[in-house]
Amino acid sequence: MAADPTTDGLSAAEAAHRIAMDGPNTLAETERRTWRRIVTDSAREPMFLLLVGAALLYLALGQLDEGLLLCLMVAVSLGLGLYQEGKTERALAALRDLASPRAHVLRDGCWHVIDSAGIVAGDLVAVHEGDRVPADAHVLNSTGLQADESLLTGESMPVDKDATAMLFAGSLVLQGHAIARVAATGGRSQLGRIAASLQSLRPAPSPLQRQSAALARAFAVLGMAFSVVLVLVYGLMRGDWLQAVLAGIALAMSMLPEELAIVMTVFPAIGAWRLSRQQVLVRRLPAIETLGAISVLCVDKTGTLTANRMDVVALYAHGARHPVMDEPLPTALAPLLETAVLASTATGPDPIDRAVQRLGAANLPLAQRHPDWSLVHEYGVSAQQRALVQVWRRPDGVLIAAAKGAPETVLGWCNVDADVDANVSAGLLVAASSMAQDGLRMLAVAQATLPDASWPTRAADIPFVPTGLLALADPLRPEIPACVARCVGAGIRVVMITGDHPDTARAIARQAGLADMPVLTGAALDALDDAALDARIGALSICARIAPTQKLRLVQAFARNGATVGMTGDGVNDAPALKAAHVGIAMGGRGTDVAREAAALVLLDDRFASIVDAIGAGRRIHDNLRKSIRYVISMHAPIAGMAILPILAGWPPLLFPMHIVFMELIIDPACTLVFENEPAVPGAMQRPPRDAQAPLFSPGALARTLAMGLGPLLGVALAYGWALGALAPAQARAFGFTTLVFANLSLILVNRAAGASLLGSLRQPNRILWLVVAAALGLLALALYVPWLAAVFQFAVLAPALVAGAGVVGLASALLPALLMRRHGH
Repeated sequence: MAADPTTDGLSAAEAAHRIAMDGPNTLAETERRTWRRIVTDSAREPMFLLLVGAALLYLALGQLDEGLLLCLMVAVSLGLGLYQEGKTERALAALRDLASPRAHVLRDGCWHVIDSAGIVAGDLVAVHEGDRVPADAHVLNSTGLQADESLLTGESMPVDKDATAMLFAGSLVLQGHAIARVAATGGRSQLGRIAASLQSLRPAPSPLQRQSAALARAFAVLGMAFSVVLVLVYGLMRGDWLQAVLAGIALAMSMLPEELAIVMTVFPAIGAWRLSRQQVLVRRLPAIETLGAISVLCVDKTGTLTANRMDVVALYAHGARHPVMDEPLPTALAPLLETAVLASTATGPDPIDRAVQRLGAANLPLAQRHPDWSLVHEYGVSAQQRALVQVWRRPDGVLIAAAKGAPETVLGWCNVDADVDANVSAGLLVAASSMAQDGLRMLAVAQATLPDASWPTRAADIPFVPTGLLALADPLRPEIPACVARCVGAGIRVVMITGDHPDTARAIARQAGLADMPVLTGAALDALDDAALDARIGALSICARIAPTQKLRLVQAFARNGATVGMTGDGVNDAPALKAAHVGIAMGGRGTDVAREAAALVLLDDRFASIVDAIGAGRRIHDNLRKSIRYVISMHAPIAGMAILPILAGWPPLLFPMHIVFMELIIDPACTLVFENEPAVPGAMQRPPRDAQAPLFSPGALARTLAMGLGPLLGVALAYGWALGALAPAQARAFGFTTLVFANLSLILVNRAAGASLLGSLRQPNRILWLVVAAALGLLALALYVPWLAAVFQFAVLAPALVAGAGVVGLASALLPALLMRRHGH
């Protein structure tokens, strides 16, 4: 990209004007859930329909106060749903903004990285390997540019792009780089014309979502069946069919776990939003389920374990090692550095090329950096060619080829016909291995003059002559040893995968604290069939000289061995491995758009510590999700039981629809707000990963969860039975309902303490918990002591001693069984 278009770009003011005129560079989005949409969807829910039906029945019976109160409760319940859904939508909107693709654009004479939505027609944009083209654009100049336009054409073959060619929005740059002028944006681009078909795609529900939906359906079916039976029994026994219908509605409402759908929507969305604040962007919400189950974490060395601050620290030439100091390099090293500069791209994200270019600019005069030479061909890095070769044309027409890459690759290309060249290559290989043991990244440099005015098909056919070695260092991030220790403590095996020399990989692994195991090289990997690889994968922590395309086999082998695999990557060729991993993790800083789109998570800061923190957050989210669902199921047991037991026992009904709605006003915020805000369980990162394929609840766990609700059911039934014999009916109902409210609050505490002591859980901070408890007790006090409300609820005033007694029974009914179950290891 030799052209300098700095005088030809738009100004920021011009771009803002065009955005105002033409709109942002975005495609038409699928309809977001506005408050009207949320209200409409809620109105179709079975619970809402049951509430409306009950309100209409009360009004038909002439019970105006009851009907109006129920309508008010419907509105309050709907408002709570709006708040919860709105919080979820705001979290998702924040994630969408973070996930917006970026673009390199020239504004006011300087290059900037901006949100691609800000691109306008007339902008100059730069695209590099791995970028997604932000808009339709005419290529002004390019170097080795190839694009994947399969999204538009359906053809998988890459398309060569030279000057005057057209780049289309949505296509991927597979190779090379270019500067292009934007011609069309947003809906006016070719991609915009097919956006409608893309919008029709909907993601499939995750396994956890399917399990919870099946559980909710099962309870709903049982609830409807029991409700029909209850209506028939009540009507036949007492002859009051309207009251029978109300009792049936109350039972159906009590057994309908509508909170499960809310939980499965709120927890992943809010969890993803929380992770984004920790510099981890969740691109696929189902990954939240799997994140905490990772048992094998495959990580790149460069930029993940190390600081991605490559600097040339030494040069090796003429049999001697020369450290790079602040003063200029000796003149004798100029040919080596000159060739290295010619074998490095002047622009682009590669940290090694940038390090070489910096050193060349500091130590070579402009004439030796050859600004008048023209780049005519490039042999890119691949699995078969671990080196970059660039062919230049001098002003006199002679072609010069410069190579920089893995010592075994570059030195293997060098002309070894003469003994002296063979000795030089052998000596350089020995020196490279020796220096790599110090943790240095070693590259060999070679040059050739092409005899003809053309270049061969393969770089290996060029008659290279070695000029020396470059030693680069990328220091280990200071937090890595502690992070690796955290992973080991959490039962997670960290596997370093790198393209570096095995000795370099071993040196970094020792510093990081990885297990000292034999190194698997890319060449050895190719020699193993799947069965042999599976047998070896269990004792593997270091993989060196691994090409991006080989990462896929490693991921698949770990998965076949039963591991839940997390995989980091940043390049175009990393995409298959990122997709194959259970949790693909792309680098947001240095990663390509292709890698980010293939991954489930994107690290916005490229730090390994962020991955470990995300795994801990994933475990917290899953733990809290299970606590919430366990609470919902266990709490519905006493509510449903007390909706049917009094009818079967011949007692006056305890619960009417307004009582069920009152309980829902506690259950809804408890299951979504209280449990979502729960801190991590102590020791969550000191236990082995869970089995990602295990069901949300095994039959035994589901039975224990239901049994957790039997204690409150028994306590409330005994309390109500005693009260009917000792108190007036309205007081008895108030006593039984108060007991049920306290039992509900105690079940929140019991489920918060899952896996920990009850007293210990109370010391865990959760401001939302105490707000919900205070609100529940405040609403109960209003229902008991405000005459109009007490009449609607069919309560009579309870003496403080009776309220205290109901509270003790309610709390004990859940806490005592929980303590007994813990004592017996359940």
